[in-house]
Order: sequence, then structure tokens, then C-alpha cells
Amino acid sequence: MKKITQTAGRTQLGDFAPDFAHYNDDILFGENWNNQDIDLKTRSIITVVSLISMGIVDNSLIYHLQNAKNNGVTKKEIASIITHNAFYSGWPKAWATFNLAKQVWSEELSDVSDKEQYEKTIMFPIGEENTAYSKYFKGKSYLASISNEQVKIYNVTFEPKCRNNWHIHKAKTGGGQMLIGVGGKGIYQEWGKEPVEITEGIVINIPANVKHWHGAQKNSWFSHLAVEIDGTQTQNVWLEEVSDDEYEKIQNNTKARI
Repeated sequence: MKKITQTAGRTQLGDFAPDFAHYNDDILFGENWNNQDIDLKTRSIITVVSLISMGIVDNSLIYHLQNAKNNGVTKKEIASIITHNAFYSGWPKAWATFNLAKQVWSEELSDVSDKEQYEKTIMFPIGEENTAYSKYFKGKSYLASISNEQVKIYNVTFEPKCRNNWHIHKAKTGGGQMLIGVGGKGIYQEWGKEPVEITEGIVINIPANVKHWHGAQKNSWFSHLAVEIDGTQTQNVWLEEVSDDEYEKIQNNTKARI
């Protein structure tokens, strides 16, 4: 998760109101915005909605609209957020906010794909469509080589609903795989265990010879780094697909950790 830093308080009010500048830069943005209990995109949406509801449509709202865009909120999403909020906070506030939002999202072209918009939110490239292994994936996935020296690392990206088949990283000694969440929301599940959510910064250690699958949640793109662990007599064994019924059950199961 990227670290938020803020210096506006000290720049604008450091001499006049040093305590306020400290609270703004170090507490509000330094501690609160860097708290990882909720992601930055969600935090940006909450902030924008709060400001709209209070009727604050000045430069502070423009800043937080831009911040929301930088944290992955699309033009389609912000339009829906403002429209929904209008029913609760007032129609005139929505009109005023739309005028600002149109400026912030003005450079986005209508033909920019969801994939291109998502790629702007992660630090690694998405790469090319993963056609070589497409028969082992349900939906489209993309592969980008990050490192071919010392340790092989790939950035694997799944479109919404895409997931790979059940599979096993076999090895006589060592082996296995490590997944590191890069962006979006994903799912990882070992055979016989409950599924878990993978988001940015989450690390999943997969021992050798363990049956498992992973992929994107149905309403989100998802990327993870795949780190191959050295071992002897290693082999990937691909098994049955995760059916639509299995996948939907996982998505709809409120007891699952996703």
C-alpha cells in the first residue's frame, strides 16, 4: 500500500498555526490516511461523499476528487457515487460536484478500457494476454515478467471473474510458490480450506504439493506477483476448473473471508 504524505499544513499554516499544521500533516494524513484497515480507494470515496454532504465544493473537494481518481475511482464510478449521494444530501450539491468532477475526469477518453484504467492503479505492468496457459484459466489473464534472474517473478493479472484451475506445484524437495497482492481484489483457496481474500500487500505462501487455485473476485480486476520457489523435481500439475457454481457460492458465502 503506497504511503500518503502531506505537507500542505506546514507550507500554508506552519508559522501561523503550527499545531493545526501538525494535526493536518501528521495525524489526519500521516496516521489516519495510512491506516490500512480500509484501502485508499474506499477512504477517498468516503471523504468525497462527506464533503459533498456538507456542501463543501471548493478547492478541498477538487483535491479529494483528484485523489479519488488517483486511487482508482473511474469516471463511471464517480458519476454513480455523486448520483447516489444526491438523493441523501441534495440535488444542488450534486450539480455543483458534477461540474468539478467533469474537470478532474475531463482528460479521460470514452474509449479507454477498464483494463487500461486498472493498469494506472498498479505499479507493475499488466503485460500481454496469457495465451500460453489460457486452457488452464476461466476468463482472460495477463502475464508480465518482472525478473528472470536469481528469482523468477511474474505479475499475473486477472480480469473480473477470471480464475485458474485447481493445480499443484509438485516438488521432491523445496518448491512451492509465493503470491504477493499488487492491486484489486482476489481469492486464494487451498483444497479443504475456506477461501481467503488477497489485496494489495497481502502475501500468500503456498507449500509444494498443496492443491489450490486463485483468481479475481467477480467485480474487480486483480493482480499478484507470482514468485517461484526453487526445488528439486518440480512440476506444475493442472487439474479441474473451478466451476461457475463453486465460484458463485464462494462469492455469496458471507462466512467466507472475502
